[in-house]
Amino acid sequence: MHLFRPFRPLLPGTTPGDRLIACAAAAMGIAGMAIVCAMLPPGTGPLIVAPMGASAVLLFAVPASPLAQPWPVVGGNVLSALVGVAVAKLLGTGAIAAGVAVGVAILAMSLTRCLHPPGGAAALSAVIGGPAVIEAGWRFPLVPVGVNALALLALGLAFHRLYGRRYPHRAAPAPGPRRFEAEDLDVALAESGEAFDIARDDLEQLLAAAEAAADRRRAGAGRAQ
Repeated sequence: MHLFRPFRPLLPGTTPGDRLIACAAAAMGIAGMAIVCAMLPPGTGPLIVAPMGASAVLLFAVPASPLAQPWPVVGGNVLSALVGVAVAKLLGTGAIAAGVAVGVAILAMSLTRCLHPPGGAAALSAVIGGPAVIEAGWRFPLVPVGVNALALLALGLAFHRLYGRRYPHRAAPAPGPRRFEAEDLDVALAESGEAFDIARDDLEQLLAAAEAAADRRRAGAGRAQ
């Protein structure tokens, strides 16, 4: 069984039904986005850009992730595409330009609090996307990237509302009392030296909920004795 451990699902708190719903939602989201973008005037360049596929994974499969919130979905893609166009105009479309575009895009997204992994692909697409992207120039970050991102986000908002999910995601209030303070969590995060794909408030709420569950379990075990 140890051989199959790396293939176990990585995301806790989900069910096979959740995954199937996410698959269907992503399929409908991308299809709906394509229909919306097909209404753009002819000659505006590519109708769909590949990074939207990765954005759909985040938006529909892990909507609680900080990387999947509305500002990262739109800002991360558009800002990174702008970076990519700027780098392409300065350095051309070679390997060095491709690397610089992705690196600078990560920096720009980090500084503007819109880190979104598909943004790296948006920056790369602006450099190596071919004649249609080069011809679009400064229009590329807005059409199709911006239009794609806004259409996908609108469909995601509608889906999550119909499905009964809170999106944009907001952490639930942490149950109390608890045996740690917010400052203790900040110290633990700083000492870990790692970056985690979970909002700090969500982590605080989960730890407090785990403490509360442990207290209930101990109390139940004590009564059983």
